[in-house]
Amino acid sequence: MDVVFLGINDVGFRIYEWLCRRDGVEVTALLTRSEQLDLIRREHPDLVLSVGFDHLVPPEIIEVPPRGAINLHPSFLPYNRGKSPNVWPLIEGTPAGVTIHYMDAEYDTGDVIARREVETDFSDTGKTLHARLEDAQFELFTDVWPELADGTVEATPQDADAGTTHTTADFVERCELDPDETVRVKALLDRLRALTFPPFDNAYVELAGERYYVDVEIRPAAETTDEDGEGLLSSY
Repeated sequence: MDVVFLGINDVGFRIYEWLCRRDGVEVTALLTRSEQLDLIRREHPDLVLSVGFDHLVPPEIIEVPPRGAINLHPSFLPYNRGKSPNVWPLIEGTPAGVTIHYMDAEYDTGDVIARREVETDFSDTGKTLHARLEDAQFELFTDVWPELADGTVEATPQDADAGTTHTTADFVERCELDPDETVRVKALLDRLRALTFPPFDNAYVELAGERYYVDVEIRPAAETTDEDGEGLLSSY
């Protein structure tokens, strides 16, 4: 099987290397820019695989590979289509997960081949959830690959009226904290932990003309107790 690979992010590189080691698979090209997509017409691969490709692939390219063009998306579709899917489960309480789906004319709306839910915890940040979603993408893809390779996968259409979609503008809007806003503590903590992704500066508040960045760390009490089960106290 000839494969053209689109992307690449950290998990994309893991999957790319894994595919390159498969018997009977030849990854003929690795494309990272939209202007390279016309190469797919010339290569005419059996399959196009996208992992971390930031550009919408036009329908005339999607139609080229006989086995289809598929994408790995780090959300539990139809929830959290679009940008920053590691953020919204923590802010909005939607399911977190990963999905393999066929590409179509829009972002993350194609028929679902397989998906897997990923559990979240109140101690999660955007960074810790992102890491688990990457691992889940790799595991789901390698589990489903035999069916992709032999052409026996079945796909299920998404409900166009279900789920959620987010843009880069939605993320940017959440980053600015209004110092005069009245908000419930849980909602504020959810927002801050979702935006915590060191070393990146995301959440911020501006006071007296100065900008301050905000990260949070939330630890389960079980991780901060002594051997007798009592909380450890600092002495002053």
